[in-house]
Amino acid sequence: MRVVCISDTHGRHARVQLPSADVLVHAGDATQRGGFDELEATFDWMAAQAVSHRLFVAGNHDLCCEQRPERARAAAAARGITYLCDEPATVAGLRVWGSPITPRFRDMAFNRERGAAIAEHWAAIPEGLDLLVTHGPPKGVGDRMFLGLRVGCEDLLARVRRVQPRAHVFGHIHEAAGRHRVEGLRTEFINAASSRLVPLVRAPVVLEL
Repeated sequence: MRVVCISDTHGRHARVQLPSADVLVHAGDATQRGGFDELEATFDWMAAQAVSHRLFVAGNHDLCCEQRPERARAAAAARGITYLCDEPATVAGLRVWGSPITPRFRDMAFNRERGAAIAEHWAAIPEGLDLLVTHGPPKGVGDRMFLGLRVGCEDLLARVRRVQPRAHVFGHIHEAAGRHRVEGLRTEFINAASSRLVPLVRAPVVLEL
């Protein structure tokens, strides 16, 4: 199964050139300002792509998804997009679980305090997953900011170590995009952030599952 992964398009989705794939995964931050106009434009673009399945997890910029979750979910469903918010799905035979939650930063969407508040969300991640999609990275993996600070979630890493999905796709930290491995884990980690710190767009990341 060929999965093409993007994230953090921030309204620049039209610049992304997708390779052929079976599944398109967007790991959040479709918007820059957080409005439904940006979100639905992204969903329209996703629906127009030549893939069989589409999957979306919101990000911290996607304020409309937290403020009006039913509308966001309905907008995705109307375009054949699987919308995940702390929940599982089976997509093209793949066992998937997705979450928009990230550690608190500037009081944006889907923020939780580090520690017990955020660990409660990760405790729901099941074993036996083919694909885990979160907006934010785990601690120490694809989470290094340009000044060197690592800002990923410790509790997310702990849960991934326990359940070891085949792949974990995320974004959020633009400057840490790419493929990553952790010694001793079978999981392939992909920071699929499409936007750079300057207004350019990276190529999508392709994952074979």
